[in-house]
Amino acid sequence: MSHNLNYNEITGKHSFFSVKQKAWHGLGQVICEHPTSEQAIIHAGLDYQIIKRPLYVRDGSVDAQTILTPVPEHFATVRTDNGAPLGVVGKDYHVLQNREAFSFFDSIVGGGDGIIYETAGALGQGERIFITAKLPDYICVGNDDLIERYIFLTTSHDGSGSITAAFTPVRIVCANTLGAALQNMTNVVRIRHTVNARHRLEQAHKVMGLSNRLSIEMEGIFNQWAKVRITDKEVHKLIRMALASNAEILGNLREGREEQLSTVFKNQCEDAFVYCMENETQQLETTKGTVFGAFNAVTGFYQNVRSYKNDEAKLKSILMGGTGALRTQKAFDLCNAFARYGAQSLQ
Repeated sequence: MSHNLNYNEITGKHSFFSVKQKAWHGLGQVICEHPTSEQAIIHAGLDYQIIKRPLYVRDGSVDAQTILTPVPEHFATVRTDNGAPLGVVGKDYHVLQNREAFSFFDSIVGGGDGIIYETAGALGQGERIFITAKLPDYICVGNDDLIERYIFLTTSHDGSGSITAAFTPVRIVCANTLGAALQNMTNVVRIRHTVNARHRLEQAHKVMGLSNRLSIEMEGIFNQWAKVRITDKEVHKLIRMALASNAEILGNLREGREEQLSTVFKNQCEDAFVYCMENETQQLETTKGTVFGAFNAVTGFYQNVRSYKNDEAKLKSILMGGTGALRTQKAFDLCNAFARYGAQSLQ
């Protein structure tokens, strides 16, 4: 599996840090203590500035002199530490400096009290950065199955996307991402690069309010699921329905047309089912033979079992609206229906 972490030739380090656990092929800095935002910026290799510079095109050569013609209302974003060009943006584009991205987190709880930075890094030439931070308190399922509360932020410096902040609970014991967008709610806030700092601050508090509301609702739902029994056969069927990528596959499942299912699809479903039956995190009172365990089988498959082209692809799949996030949402809906209506919901 390859990676796309930025390598800083000036420092001779990859732009990434994690606390205690190795990630991203063991690259970057693994530190023992949770850092402050000031320390995290340095550990992650994000202590560089981005500026906008006028954009020109080469218009040929006259008398051995190159003629450069400015491109109206377009600019290049450039790193100040090494001069690397990152992208092309418009005149209204406002750069979110890496330091501002961390202040976004600090502002949520006031001066950083309670925020614990877990990972941060840069991809490519430094055009995309990401940060994960743990919030105080937990979601508790049963007596001792604790789910940590995280906020994940990613932004680009090349004009390719908005500033995205998402609430995502993570189970302590196996680090499964439970990125479930509950009914009529969303776990994501997107902020345009054209808005000012005051508006960004307002959105930061919106994210915190979102995480609090989702935490309360998720705790109730997950505790309910942990009490609803489900057979192995029903789990297998639920997993297949959750991993079905289109209506045709779903139709084949419902009609029992096994010969129409691809080997790749059947292998993925079997891997998820084996994870559900055998992984130690699936043997807890809250997960073994429960709807909550069935849900964790799907999230655990995408987090811990499935192979990805690279770590950036895994990040996008699970946390940025990709396949993992979509299948997780489908699993959430199926589990919710099963908890309400039983096995008939899988017909």
